[in-house]
Amino acid sequence: MTTPDEQPVKSSTDRVDTAARRATEDPVAALALLPGIAASIRQDAADGMFDAWELSTAVDENTGEPVVPEALFHHLHTTAGLTATWPVGNAGLVHVYGYLFSLADTPYGLKRERWLDAELATAYGERTLFHAEALRGHAVSVTPLARITDAARTLLAEHTVREERIGPVRARIAIGRRAASGPFALAYAIDRGEGERLVTTFPVSSPDQTLAAIDAEPPRLRWNAVE
Repeated sequence: MTTPDEQPVKSSTDRVDTAARRATEDPVAALALLPGIAASIRQDAADGMFDAWELSTAVDENTGEPVVPEALFHHLHTTAGLTATWPVGNAGLVHVYGYLFSLADTPYGLKRERWLDAELATAYGERTLFHAEALRGHAVSVTPLARITDAARTLLAEHTVREERIGPVRARIAIGRRAASGPFALAYAIDRGEGERLVTTFPVSSPDQTLAAIDAEPPRLRWNAVE
């Protein structure tokens, strides 16, 4: 069922799709099509929000293909005032903002679906979609990244279900939901000895199946985290 807060994002879907197609050839023009996103990135940079996020590869671990165009990857990092060497960049920037421009087909669908449908926001108990205000086309009081960072940290504090050691690296996985039904939210963070940083968050339909898959293999860095 479409909620009143979901409608603004649904009405922005065509613009997001256009921006994603434009990003393959003209990343500057692509980001300009979503001025609220560009403003959010600049605000996050000023607030130091990207420091809460780890490094991530922009090459999908399932397909082996880039999730976002290389030129867009560089333009996003330039906009955020961050230094990055393709394909390794800031996970918050790539996952929260870069995925909006992704056309890559994965076994789980388009990466941006987590931000344009209600599943993840509902699992976190959010009253509006994380990107709804920014996709209306103007600066926001609380950026999508700031909201997602707070939600994922809270989930890790309250619902950690697995901890793994990969050499000197400690990883934590949290799965939980505030809704009475529907998908769960998963949050993943790692600590290299200098403080825990987030890697990603996404919806999962079956915690039991997700945990069974995790437990069936040795500990490793997951979900596009890099060594």
